Amino acid sequence: MSSIEENNDQPFPYISRDISWVDFNERVLNEGLRDDKPLLERLRFLSIVTSNFDEFFMVRVAALKRLQKAEAVTEIDPCGLTATQQLKIISEKVHSIIKRQYDCFKKEIFPELARNGLSLLHPDSWSVPHLDFLDSFFVTQIYPVLTPLRLEADKPMPFIESRALNAAFLLEQENTNLPTTAPSDELFDSIPKEMMVIVPLPSVLNRLIWLPDYDNNEKTETVNTTGVEKEKLQLALLEDVIVTWGAYLFPGYKVKEHMTFKINRDSDFSVDEQRDEDYVEAMVEVLEGRERADVIRMVYTAGSEKLKDELARRFSLESDYLYEIDGSINLIDFIELLNIASLESLIEKPWKIHKSADFNEETPIWDRISQGDVMLHLPYQSFEPVVQFFQEAANDPQVISIKTALYRTGGAIPGIGISSGLSVYSPVVRALEQAALNGKHVTAVVELKARFDEERNISWANRLEKAGVIVVYGLSNLKIHSKISLVLRRENERIKRYVHLSTGNYNDRTARYYEDFCLFTCREDIAYDANLVFNMLTGYSTVQKMNRLTIAPTGLKRRFLELIEREANRAAHNYPAKIMAKMNSLTDVDVIKALYSASRAGVKIFLCVRGICTLIPGVSGVSENIQVISVIDHYLEHSRVYYFLNGGAEELYLSSADWMLRNLEKRVEILFPIQDEKLRGELIAVLGNYFRDNCQVSVLDNEGKWTLLKPANGEKPFRIQKEMLSRAAKTSDIPSPAKMEYTVRRSPPASTN
Repeated sequence: MSSIEENNDQPFPYISRDISWVDFNERVLNEGLRDDKPLLERLRFLSIVTSNFDEFFMVRVAALKRLQKAEAVTEIDPCGLTATQQLKIISEKVHSIIKRQYDCFKKEIFPELARNGLSLLHPDSWSVPHLDFLDSFFVTQIYPVLTPLRLEADKPMPFIESRALNAAFLLEQENTNLPTTAPSDELFDSIPKEMMVIVPLPSVLNRLIWLPDYDNNEKTETVNTTGVEKEKLQLALLEDVIVTWGAYLFPGYKVKEHMTFKINRDSDFSVDEQRDEDYVEAMVEVLEGRERADVIRMVYTAGSEKLKDELARRFSLESDYLYEIDGSINLIDFIELLNIASLESLIEKPWKIHKSADFNEETPIWDRISQGDVMLHLPYQSFEPVVQFFQEAANDPQVISIKTALYRTGGAIPGIGISSGLSVYSPVVRALEQAALNGKHVTAVVELKARFDEERNISWANRLEKAGVIVVYGLSNLKIHSKISLVLRRENERIKRYVHLSTGNYNDRTARYYEDFCLFTCREDIAYDANLVFNMLTGYSTVQKMNRLTIAPTGLKRRFLELIEREANRAAHNYPAKIMAKMNSLTDVDVIKALYSASRAGVKIFLCVRGICTLIPGVSGVSENIQVISVIDHYLEHSRVYYFLNGGAEELYLSSADWMLRNLEKRVEILFPIQDEKLRGELIAVLGNYFRDNCQVSVLDNEGKWTLLKPANGEKPFRIQKEMLSRAAKTSDIPSPAKMEYTVRRSPPASTN
């Protein structure tokens, strides 16, 4: 038996993947609860929790509920719990988190905002001038857009959009002596004395309504805790205005009760991968199907038990999936407050994004890459060189071909997995269009199965095809999650290949918020492998032997297991052995078993896992040599970095893949080595520094509990993201490398005819 083969007599500690995900969001919540953070930073973290849970219920809880219906009584997860048991624990945890979240908003965030000049006024606080203003605003700006939807016992439920806000009304006739029929018009036959109506809040209307400051002449400006006078701002919410003037919508009725609510629908759908001839149409059908899918949960405000019960019945929801909140639904909308200039003192000063000293406008990007590998650490360093890579390729007459894999290209809310609508501009897509128009051979592998970005990717694909780009829609039954691009350029009577590889997406917007690494190289071995990858993605599926790159689903998992086993074997023979890894999630059972076995062999293992971690460290005889931390800070930790000591001949890899079953067996992912000695040393130091953080890091214990670290008495605070920011500032001042003595040909060779 090899050193990493699992002994069946050994215990296998394992946390539920979905419960671990809830715990991750509790860590996000805890950032919002910290009173040592600027007020609007706290608001940002608290708001993100809301959006994260929307996606969680739409995907993961939906999948668990489906499993619950199908599972046998004895069927259990590797964690030892059935789907029913997991759903119960999830409900208890999420209800607790939401209560803490809203308690903080109500008791700390909004009172502090009011003390700093911004007041959220609810109807009981509106003055007479406010009422006059809002009455006019409702009649002229809101009322014409609203569409009341009556609930009728003998008719289907009207369409309610997932995640959108709605107002619900319980109405009764003002004069019950009026006839209940209207014989002159069949439309109003049998008008009930009491009825329920839903009014969707139109997305075209701004939810935050800014109020005129009618009290400016009577009161002095608000003075904050620093003694500085602040501009006085007041706002009301769209839903408060609608429920206050709702009677305008229902002549002859009065509003008896009301509430606001939203629902989350099942979005865990797969496209029919066999419909190759109309794959885009099949994906559109999936998107349409989501809008009519089963309802997974309802979030609502108090105000009407009758409305709540009727909606729950209509949506077939049990009590565990009903979430009453004491406040405003969809807190993510309050992110808008971060952009108010007069509140800038309440948010952490924007972090400067530094230019990489490796690139400048005078030196063509091909010259710089030809001098040696270049690595960027986003967002501490600018994403601009990536855009430059595509723009120069588009306009350089020597470039003959561009190949790229697009997963997400723009329009996502920073720090959240949910889209914010179509982005009007993606510089990478624009460059690809321009390249095709300039007559270059451009191929884009567009992954339509990027969840919640499918519509956007279909749009980009259509644009690219119109420009003349060859668009390939991924592989059947495999999601292409790789981040890779290849540029072919004529130089000195031969074709030279330039490669870009990354842990993150070609998304200029999220590149300002997501922490990632990317590599530019023209190494022949990597370039050759990159060509094979694109041949596999666009032409045939036979996997070729590669020199440097390792891909999933064919060889990546096996490679990781081999690397872990190698460290275990070295430890078993009393050689130094060490593994450091940074990723978003760790759930793969085989990898976890291998790590447990390596730990028992004596390998020191350090894991930085931002989100889900189903491995349990520190268990005696199983994982006592494993340490697990999680960093949640200003930027979203997103890179995947894997280090193996290898007896002193250190190996370091970057990847698009987490240690998850879906990444290793159900996606096309790439693992690529950092071969340049200088870059490898720098990245190893960065990775090690994550385990020095004592300000923004939580540690997982042997009971599956997370604890936020704080500097010990006399210990100097160390914050990894601040350290990386400082490092980027220092390196941006270093002059670019001198140009090499050789000359790269800029024009075609002279004709020999």
